[in-house]
Amino acid sequence: MQHSIRIGQRLVALDTPKVMGIINATPDSFYDGSRMSTTAQALKLAEKMIEDGADFLDIGGQSTRPGSLRIGSDEELQRVIPIIEAVRQRFPDTILSIDTYHAPVAREAIAAGASMVNDISAWSLDPAMLETVAQLKVPYVLTHMQGRPETMQVKPVYDDVVNDLFKFFTEKLSHLRSHGVADVLLDPGFGFGKRLEDNYALLGRLSEFTPLRCPILAGVSRKGMIYKLLNSTPEKALNGSTAAHVIALLNGASVLRVHDVHEAAEAIKIVTFTAACS
Repeated sequence: MQHSIRIGQRLVALDTPKVMGIINATPDSFYDGSRMSTTAQALKLAEKMIEDGADFLDIGGQSTRPGSLRIGSDEELQRVIPIIEAVRQRFPDTILSIDTYHAPVAREAIAAGASMVNDISAWSLDPAMLETVAQLKVPYVLTHMQGRPETMQVKPVYDDVVNDLFKFFTEKLSHLRSHGVADVLLDPGFGFGKRLEDNYALLGRLSEFTPLRCPILAGVSRKGMIYKLLNSTPEKALNGSTAAHVIALLNGASVLRVHDVHEAAEAIKIVTFTAACS
């Protein structure tokens, strides 16, 4: 199925999968390679990601790893707004996403130059996010998370993880549509309140979300589902991440959210060329 999203006056086709590079303005994200402590560092990483083929950059100021502690929206704004403004000025054609579950941060980030909102909580952590995204008229990444970041990996349980998420997405999409939010990407929330087997069931059955008629964003890069299965670490999880990216692409993912843009872009090129030749 072919998909597209509207970014302002631009219609961005997703029939060829895209890469979203991760830029974390945090001191405590799970992968050290994504942590940027200064705007200059973030700009340098943004430049490299764009050169490597990133179509989107996802900028976040709050760690959402399992067990992470939350910060307030004021501190989050201090972390992300200077980066968004600097990247927008230097790379005006690159689409920027704000990774936040705070409605005030989303609003200020869009004003500073971001063009879409990536909310891991599906507005459960800030109910004002639904109305905010509707007013901003920007694409929204709708993510499933069981529980909260502080507790989400404490004995998560599902009847059938894919069916449970299908019901969740159906309900949430109904709310979004009723508020006039037209462009929605679905993120199954790998690692967000999921057991290892839940993550891989979702990865292998991504295509079952096709009837929802929304592009799928897969965020598996260097996560615990990769390095724990391989008895490794986030720093050594690139090869496993690339393998998981290929599986996601073969099952219909339209966007890969990644730490390693070059490798993800190569995976997309190989998968799409294979499909074209088959």
